[in-house]
Order: sequence, then C-alpha cells, then structure tokens
Amino acid sequence: MSTAEETAGGEAQPWGEVTPDAARRLLLAAVEAFAERGYHATTTRDIAGRAGMSPAALYIHYKTKEELLHRISRIGHEKALDILRTAAREEGTAAERLAGAVSSFVRWHARGRTTARVVQYELDSLGPDARAEIVGLRRQVDAEVRGVIEDGVRSGEFDVPDVPGTTLAVLSLCIDVARWFNVDGPRTPEEVGALYADLVLRMVGAKGAGSAQR
Repeated sequence: MSTAEETAGGEAQPWGEVTPDAARRLLLAAVEAFAERGYHATTTRDIAGRAGMSPAALYIHYKTKEELLHRISRIGHEKALDILRTAAREEGTAAERLAGAVSSFVRWHARGRTTARVVQYELDSLGPDARAEIVGLRRQVDAEVRGVIEDGVRSGEFDVPDVPGTTLAVLSLCIDVARWFNVDGPRTPEEVGALYADLVLRMVGAKGAGSAQR
C-alpha cells in the first residue's frame, strides 16, 4: 500500500489541500523518506529523487527541508484534531463520546501509520516557531480528550482521580498505534479502534465498559 493510499483514510483525494501537483508529490515523498530514514538522515536529494524530480525543483515549492516537515506536521495535526473533535462533540453520554473519540483517533493512526509516525514523532526536528505552532495544536487535542473525561467525572460515569495524567495515558495509547500497526497483521484499523475504545473505558472506570463502543 502506498503512502497516498494509506493516508487517505476514506478521503477521495488525500493531501488535496496541497497544490500544485508537484508540491503534493514532494510532500508525499518527504513523508515516505522521513518515516523510513528519519528527518535528519533524509536529504532534499532523497526527497526529490523519490518524487521523480530534480533537487532544484524542490526549492521552487519548499524553501527548506524543515518547511516540508512543518507542513506535513501541521496538516496531519489539523486532520487528527478535526477527527477527534468531531467525535468528542457528538451527542451522547461521556462514555459514548470517549469511545467514539478514541476509536476514531486510533483508526486514523492505523490507516495512515506512515504519516502519523512523522507527524507524532518528529516534533523535536522542528525549529522553535514551527514547534510552538504544533505544540499549540497538540494542546487542543489534549483539551478535547480531557474535556470528555471531565464531563464523565462530573456526571458520575467515570472514576478518574487524575484527569491530566489519564488524558496523557489515553493519548499515548492511541498515538503508539502508528508505531506498531501492520496492515498485514491480525486486526483491522476498525478492530483495533474498538479494542482501544473498550480499554480506555475500563481505564476511566466507566460503568458497563464495552457497551458504549461505536
């Protein structure tokens, strides 16, 4: 499965917001190279070669290698946040919303594992300004999950003595799927999403954990 296919996640045109086509091809090539070799071991020549272009052509669309990583990271975090926010703010009990949010977040990391690895694990490769922007997006992700857990605590659905710590544990569990998920493995993204939703409900002490999965 190609990076373009696996990052689609049901989208008709993954990375469709990146134009023109040459810029999109370079971005996809950078995702593959960063995931395979790591940001620091990847050269602009590596990226251009994977895209079937000359190194000089890359600089027409991206001033630096870091600009490529920044754009990948920003778009990836915005998509992940949108997926999580949509699920977390649906109608339903806190348990239903948390299960839906976790399931959706996990599926995104499994289906787009190559992109997710770059998005989630190359943060420290960014410069101060770009890093600060991505950290801001991560705080919004944290706030969405923390808000649902706090709702569950207030309603008596959840028993969580440490909401910030539990939020961190939930997000870490979901994000790590990008590291180990194998498309040829025994479980589909949907099955992993359902499993993790149930695990998280048990983690927060939800009553009747397992019945609120989506």
